[in-house]
Amino acid sequence: MPQEQYPHRSTMHTSEGPQVYKVGIYGWRKRCLYFFVLLLMILILVNLAMTIWILKVMNFTIDGMGNLRITEKGLKLEGDSEFLKPLYAKEIRSRPGNPLYFQSARNVTVNILNEKTKVLTRLVTGPQAVEAHSQKFEVKTLSGKLLFSADDNEVVVGAERLRVLGAEGTVFPKSIETPNVRADPFKELRLESPTRALVMEAPKGIEINAEAGSLKATCRTELRLESKDGEITLNSAKIKLPNLPQGSSSPAGSRQKIYELCVCPNGRLFLSQAGSSSTCQINTSVCL
Repeated sequence: MPQEQYPHRSTMHTSEGPQVYKVGIYGWRKRCLYFFVLLLMILILVNLAMTIWILKVMNFTIDGMGNLRITEKGLKLEGDSEFLKPLYAKEIRSRPGNPLYFQSARNVTVNILNEKTKVLTRLVTGPQAVEAHSQKFEVKTLSGKLLFSADDNEVVVGAERLRVLGAEGTVFPKSIETPNVRADPFKELRLESPTRALVMEAPKGIEINAEAGSLKATCRTELRLESKDGEITLNSAKIKLPNLPQGSSSPAGSRQKIYELCVCPNGRLFLSQAGSSSTCQINTSVCL
């Protein structure tokens, strides 16, 4: 065979004659090299398959990953999302027409921080109660009308009507200031102080009106109607004072049923049988 068919061999001329040397990898080394090349190709294919599977399962796309989408306006999450660490965002809102839910196994806390990371306002919704920590708390309507406001100095109720639902009503441990107190239609209004006195004061007068029912005022010791600069008007078709004491009657006037209403200097009222002239002076012993 010609020598050109064995390019991997080198021929050397010596004194004894030409010798041929093999150049390359032969035997078990060649088989190991092919094995490692084959194993490397298998690992590359497995790695590529696993990468494609992970991209498919995690739903990697050009716009984002899984339920997370990257848009021009920010990040968009679709479906339920779980955050294991704090979330910092400028604005959180739901898709148009869909509600926004915050769900937690314990509580949900919203903090407003200043530049020094100090908490200014905190809203905590827990299993027992909803707590709001701030300098002032306000509730307004869509038009901006104030419905409720609370701070360290006062609590303001800006609604046109304050309704209290409950059998026991409302308890005020101290004074209350309001221009009008009324009950719901066809319901009775009761102002009661079980253990102390009930005092109603107004600089321009107090009006008590019961248009569709009766008016009843009871007390254990003393009921006082006092007007410093004006008068007290009782406007009714009938005014009854059934338990007024009666003064001593004279034998001549024992048969008549007409009485005179008298007032003592201390303000006490009593009845005295009417005569041709006033009989109040005769029965002044009732005032003692």
